[in-house]
Amino acid sequence: MWGGTIAVVLALVVLDFVLTRRPHEVSMREAVGWTTFYIALPVAFGVFLWVNSGGTAATEYFTGYLLEKSLSVDNLFVFMLLLSAFAVPKVLAQRVLLYGIVGALVLRGVFIALGAAALATLDWAFLLFGAILLLTAVKLLADAAGGYEAEVDISTMRSVRVLRRFWPVTDDYRGTKLTVVEKGKRALTPLALVVAAVMATDLVFAVDSVPAVYGVTGDPFLVFATNAFALLGLRALYFVLHAALSRLVHLAYGLATILAFIGVKLVLHWAHGVWSGVPTIPTAASLVVIVVVLATVTLTSLYATRNKQQEPTEPEVEASTS
Repeated sequence: MWGGTIAVVLALVVLDFVLTRRPHEVSMREAVGWTTFYIALPVAFGVFLWVNSGGTAATEYFTGYLLEKSLSVDNLFVFMLLLSAFAVPKVLAQRVLLYGIVGALVLRGVFIALGAAALATLDWAFLLFGAILLLTAVKLLADAAGGYEAEVDISTMRSVRVLRRFWPVTDDYRGTKLTVVEKGKRALTPLALVVAAVMATDLVFAVDSVPAVYGVTGDPFLVFATNAFALLGLRALYFVLHAALSRLVHLAYGLATILAFIGVKLVLHWAHGVWSGVPTIPTAASLVVIVVVLATVTLTSLYATRNKQQEPTEPEVEASTS
């Protein structure tokens, strides 16, 4: 199972690099087609698990996948801000997202291994993971209350400052090249800077994501599978949801609620091991909570922004008044 799943993931990553070797602007038809494929694939894998490993493993997998997919939408919002801040040409957006996905896969793999080792050797690992998720939920609520930053100041990003300190940077993009040779010296392109920034955010998201899915299942294989399948479809999903992301104004509240719920679930799991009378939360209940919360914040977000696309732009208003 490990070997087969890793082989499929690597094959799909290589396929994505082949498909993006010639930069082009992604059409909605292309994005919807690949998004459909990357949703059908994990669903088929879940059915395979159900038939071969039973309902418990399949339920844990589907719950973890839905959790990771919902967290990945928040990733996409940050990616959208970064691509806008770096003025990434539309034809290069899919290559930037692909680098970000590969970086996220590598980092998640490292954190999954560390998490499995911690759970196997440390009795209080579940308590630690629960505390991380509860603190993350509080931070998300604080950010949501204050409003997301509409712009990103790239000059303040540590990854960008470090790269600029050691290498010169070209003034413009050079296709898909990360580095070029100018006047006999190796220089970075802006593409390298945005890739570094995206991977730096991948690290932050991995710290929250892996403990969250360990709150659903303790099987490292299922943790890896849910992360891998949730991340693989991000590139296509970005272009499908790009226009809708700005309308999901309540998403942060929903994610904070889910992370807080999973955090409490982990703390209760730890407490149950210490005091047998403490109740635990079953995986099926987690699945119901995640589905209900996501459906609720999506509906409330769409309702709250229902007039957003109907509002005339400033030129239209001026034209009508003149």
